[in-house]
Amino acid sequence: MRSTTDTIDWMGMSENHRRDGGRDDALVLSVPALVLVSLFITALVTAQLTAAKVIEIAIPVAIPVAGDSLAMPGAAFAYALTFFASDCITELYGKRSAQVVVNVGFFMNLVLLALVWSTIWAPAAQNSAVDPETFQTVLGASTNIVLGSLTAYLLSQNWDVIVFHRLREATGGERLWLRNIGSTATSQLIDTLVFVGIGFVIAPSLLETGSPLPWAAVAQLVVGQYILKLLIALLDTPLVYAVVGLVRSNRPDAVATA
Repeated sequence: MRSTTDTIDWMGMSENHRRDGGRDDALVLSVPALVLVSLFITALVTAQLTAAKVIEIAIPVAIPVAGDSLAMPGAAFAYALTFFASDCITELYGKRSAQVVVNVGFFMNLVLLALVWSTIWAPAAQNSAVDPETFQTVLGASTNIVLGSLTAYLLSQNWDVIVFHRLREATGGERLWLRNIGSTATSQLIDTLVFVGIGFVIAPSLLETGSPLPWAAVAQLVVGQYILKLLIALLDTPLVYAVVGLVRSNRPDAVATA
């Protein structure tokens, strides 16, 4: 059975269009959909801007490979929010709507890069508070990072939407916790392996745009990043329940079954 929310009108635009007297220039989106899409895009572009910095978090107990600290790109926190938002969108508005958001987000990433690099290449004023070299170092993600992050994004986000939807079908719409954790855990593993593999090993080797990281450092990045993402997936499950429950309590028809 296909619900009315799993259509092009997944944001309730037809209803608002009718309320506005059928004006073609009316664009009124439902608040929950707008908030979730905005969260997704905001977290996504933030992740792109913070990906180049590697952070390290001390942990009380040493674990294999990672040791007594977790090393990961700075984008790990922001990027984890994109999976939370996409899972909520898939649950409430259906697979097709979530895939539209994911694919639009990919192109917004390209827009972000174009805007950042056009600013980097523009001549700087003599009284600029930030010198051009520092500006480029901070905001100009390397070719390796860009290739790794965009490839990982397309693969992992689409995988997340597909797995979430398949688990929903398999459980008859029950066990939201299972599809939230199951889809995020597998997609985050794909994202971590692809991003670290391309960004820090494959691209530097093939394109000669830097030195590949030693395998020990690569393994540490993979383990540290994935453990953090998995913990976030476990912790955000109650939040997914809360968001879905809140939206459905205010709009019972916002239940996608296809």
